[in-house]
Amino acid sequence: MTAKNQQKRFAPKLKIKKGDRVVVISGAYKDRSKVREVLEVFPKENRAIVDQVNIVKRHTKPTQSSQGGIIEKPASIHLSKLMLVDPKTGEPTRVGRKLVEGKLERYSKKSGEIIK
Repeated sequence: MTAKNQQKRFAPKLKIKKGDRVVVISGAYKDRSKVREVLEVFPKENRAIVDQVNIVKRHTKPTQSSQGGIIEKPASIHLSKLMLVDPKTGEPTRVGRKLVEGKLERYSKKSGEIIK
């Protein structure tokens, strides 16, 4: 079997979820220091849509419900280019997992604070 036809046995646990506050750490995005919110996550592709990041222009035909023209909409960005923001200090941090009351919780490696 080729690698394309094979299924992954285990989906990796993602460190970023919808609603998290993140910072873009690499790429052509100009305003990297600003904290943004994750709008949607695609676990199979390891990508996410982040508010006001990677805006692309799409040419659309008019339909009965919407007008045609050039529409700006956010495109996905790879998760490796995003870093979670520490809830305590507001700085980018790595994420770990630890067992808290029988549940795996995400925590900030910088401050040790649990990320909700």
